[in-house]
Amino acid sequence: MLHKYDIITTNSVGEAMRIIAGEARGRRLYAPGGEETRPTADRIRESVFGILGACVYDARVLDLFGGTGALALEALSRGAERATIVDVSTKAIACIRRNAEAVLGPEGLERAEIIRADYRKAIERMQGEYDLVFLDPPYRLEAAYGDALARLRARGLLSPQATVVLERAEARLVSLPEGFAVRDGRLYGETRVEFIKGERT
Repeated sequence: MLHKYDIITTNSVGEAMRIIAGEARGRRLYAPGGEETRPTADRIRESVFGILGACVYDARVLDLFGGTGALALEALSRGAERATIVDVSTKAIACIRRNAEAVLGPEGLERAEIIRADYRKAIERMQGEYDLVFLDPPYRLEAAYGDALARLRARGLLSPQATVVLERAEARLVSLPEGFAVRDGRLYGETRVEFIKGERT
């Protein structure tokens, strides 16, 4: 059952959600107003993390189209080591920062790197490897899914055991670069979530 969220009447935030589980369980999250940001529904987020299970613990996480930051912050609440959250929108970044402060507290903010940039420019700046990647761009950007995967692989940013969680509209097909395969998938109404691995893993 979908939650009914409180409406936050400010210029910079829209609807309120909450962290589902972990050390920050119950802490409030906010979404920027407008149609550009599409927060992952609580019921979908809960299901996704149930499927991911223990692989979240100590993971290095990348949320490449952050929106609210909810996916990365949920991962941190559940024991992920660090998270990088990217969004090109100034409004979204302000919301992500507010959410990170609320979820992590001042002492935990160093666990979240927040980058305002187009995903392509952000990928060029990144270093190290990620174990868990969330890809949830605006649904109209169909080419961004495959392009992001190809760029992440080319830059060596995916660990050998990396899992990519891709959220898309059921009605829109997404082409994956060669070398990636869907290992699992779930349908939630008109939203499909796919769990992707590199074929080498």
